[in-house]
Amino acid sequence: MHDTTALLVELGSVILGLGLIGRFAGRVGLSPIPLYLLAGLAFGEGGLLPLGASEEFTAVGAEIGVILLLLLLGLEYSASELVTSLKTQYPSGAVDFVLNATPGAVAALLLGWGPVGAVALAGVTWISSSGVIAKVLTDLGRLGNRETPVILGVLVIEDLSMAVYLPLLTAMVAGVGFAGGSVALLIALGTVGLVLYLALRHGRLISRAVSSDNPEMLLLVVLGLTVLVAGVAQELKVSAAVGAFLVGIALSGEVAEGARKLLTPLRDLFAAVFFVFFGLSTNPAEIPPVLLPAALLAITTVFTKIATGWYAAKRAGIGSRGRWRAGGTLVARGEFSIVIAGLAVATEPRIGPIATAYVLILVIAGPLTARWTQPVAARIEAWRAGKARAAGKDRAGSGRSGGSGDSGGSGDSGVEAGSVRPEPVAAQGDLAPAADQA
Repeated sequence: MHDTTALLVELGSVILGLGLIGRFAGRVGLSPIPLYLLAGLAFGEGGLLPLGASEEFTAVGAEIGVILLLLLLGLEYSASELVTSLKTQYPSGAVDFVLNATPGAVAALLLGWGPVGAVALAGVTWISSSGVIAKVLTDLGRLGNRETPVILGVLVIEDLSMAVYLPLLTAMVAGVGFAGGSVALLIALGTVGLVLYLALRHGRLISRAVSSDNPEMLLLVVLGLTVLVAGVAQELKVSAAVGAFLVGIALSGEVAEGARKLLTPLRDLFAAVFFVFFGLSTNPAEIPPVLLPAALLAITTVFTKIATGWYAAKRAGIGSRGRWRAGGTLVARGEFSIVIAGLAVATEPRIGPIATAYVLILVIAGPLTARWTQPVAARIEAWRAGKARAAGKDRAGSGRSGGSGDSGGSGDSGVEAGSVRPEPVAAQGDLAPAADQA
């Protein structure tokens, strides 16, 4: 079969399959993300029917999918809201780092990987998947929920932290000295600071320059600008996802609203391609040997991420239900974890399989915890409350039975009790009809 023909057949089959999978997931009330990943595993290297002709196109489509996911996420909030979120959420960011980076670092040291492996695996377990979480929030209709700004605040701090973390990890992997690592770090921080400054000070001018009454022109300009900034950010070791997110923050008003409407269908298409590509790039045969340590690490960091979201939502004054939803939503890991593992695999090859298995577990579990953490927590709280009420009734019943036994032992006990603890007038009046009836 001709290469172009094979590409069209494979690509058409993949997109049609994604559509059918998405419809099935919608009917059963689940997010389609885990099904997209399993489909990628089935048709990737070592799967049931490997696809080769469309691999390059799928890789590019996956990159565009992450960029569009983060762009649309940024369009939901203004630059001032971002700054407010950073000011209010930085303690939550510190808790997030301590709770979720520590398990990865400890696991790497126990496995004998050394400092580079410890720093890399700490990053893998620390950073949540902004792409997966953005899709989950959209699928579950939670973009307007009170806890969503808290979730986004934690994600923004994590994503912006990559501007510090990735240059440092790159320098450690390359064996660059302190001076070389400092230069890379300064470039990254300068880029993030410049984009934030432009978004805060000149966001209206940027929106006016991008604005167009022609939907076609608006789509081309916004998409082109986003991909360009993402590429420059990636070259400067900041991350394409952060660049795309900041472009979304810089746009506001009618431009942001129009761009959301135009780009949403493209985002859904390329986001699906991203999740399928993640599965395609994973060889199922590499997963079983590292499944146990990856599963233990995943279980540990599920609870630490839920604790992070619960703490962050509590600080924002959100109720119990919103706290649990925030914690469950933050569980998923994905694109950043794979990027981090890819950087470190040259120095520590063993990190590749365990990071892949770990991310695969949590990228499947993440949408499920986002949906079910709060209902399960509510049931547990209701069960505990019912148990406490039952225990209280038992104590009250035993107290009454003990009191009646005492009064039966002495005919004067009622008078003595009255002299020691006289009843209020209202209570005596309430008891009078009962006495009359007796």
